[in-house]
Amino acid sequence: MIYTKFKHFVGVLLCILLACSTEKKLDYPDPATHPLSTLMLEGDWFEEPHSIDFANLQKLEAEHIVISDVRPEGKDFDPVLHDPQGGVNQHNYITFYQNKFWIMWSHGPGVEDRVGQIVKYATSKDGRNWSSARNLTNYADGSGPESPHYNTRTLEGLRWIARGFWQREGELLALMSLDEAAGFFGPSLQLRAMRWNEDLQEWEDAGMVYDNAINNFPPKKLPNGEWMMSRRPYDYTEKGVDFLAGGLESISSWSVFPVLGSESELTAEEPYWWTLPDGKSLMALFRDNRKSGYLYRSFSTDNGRNWSLPVKTNFPDARSKFHGLRLADGRYILVSNPNPEKRDPLALSISEDGMVFNNMYYLVGGRRVDYPHVMQHNDHIYIAFSGGKQSVELLILKTESLDK
Repeated sequence: MIYTKFKHFVGVLLCILLACSTEKKLDYPDPATHPLSTLMLEGDWFEEPHSIDFANLQKLEAEHIVISDVRPEGKDFDPVLHDPQGGVNQHNYITFYQNKFWIMWSHGPGVEDRVGQIVKYATSKDGRNWSSARNLTNYADGSGPESPHYNTRTLEGLRWIARGFWQREGELLALMSLDEAAGFFGPSLQLRAMRWNEDLQEWEDAGMVYDNAINNFPPKKLPNGEWMMSRRPYDYTEKGVDFLAGGLESISSWSVFPVLGSESELTAEEPYWWTLPDGKSLMALFRDNRKSGYLYRSFSTDNGRNWSLPVKTNFPDARSKFHGLRLADGRYILVSNPNPEKRDPLALSISEDGMVFNNMYYLVGGRRVDYPHVMQHNDHIYIAFSGGKQSVELLILKTESLDK
């Protein structure tokens, strides 16, 4: 009798364990068979994603460099060009080209994206000692400091917004959008490019990349060899977001493929994507402007032509821009503001498969820090970010530090 009861107990226990295992497998995301999974963060180090003690996450040690600072006490503050709040340094992008690090950002008066905003850049041979900030663009027509519309939000003036470096066929292109500064975005919105002329050591106009478009990050290669980047048209809040695929014949040859964000509860903002380990499936992440406090996710199995319905994951988010990449060792990292209450701290999360993250580390905080852009070069990771939308800063950490 005792033996029978024991066998029954063991059997029930095994059934429970198997059920739990099956439930986990069923909930685990798969681009083809389970794209609607909500699982994106797991581990025994938290109970509920919004209850994580973000300020006390395990900290990653990193070198910290300030590249440009327009706060009133900062090195680049100019009382002629900036208001008492110190102006704007925002939208940071970093790359490595021809044995130099390059960084670009939006620079303007007042607050973010007013009339007169331009794009600046700096370079460094070692990532630690940087040149002074130089203009990558000039002021848009009729929108400079002499304009009555300068430092205002109006349809009567224009602004540039930095959109990232694109290394294509051995050339370095700098992408930026141009539109009216009244809102987000103006009806004349264009995505344009500048090309670095090595002989002249200066930037030259490379023309329009796509009309009625602003990207979030520069193009990356798809599994089929095409380039792809996200696109928001000027009326994206009504029409949703797209992806542009192509870029092979010229910098302006693209096809448009919509994401079905407008058909879900998502108000998609600032999309980002990467290729998964199978070498053919894509995963896209979206900031949610409806303030759910979580990232949304979608999958594609046909080079971005069609996307699964974006679903709300359990990965926490402050409704802020994020960026990540696949490391040389195959792991994925995501740098974001996971605290749903504010853009503090900036954290780095790690995933083995690019879909579900198991670890989250503290990078920098105690203040507003946002808009990261990440790259890996040799055995270091470089994370450019903005402090309070007024400073361009850089963290440099050894890749091996992620192994602790």
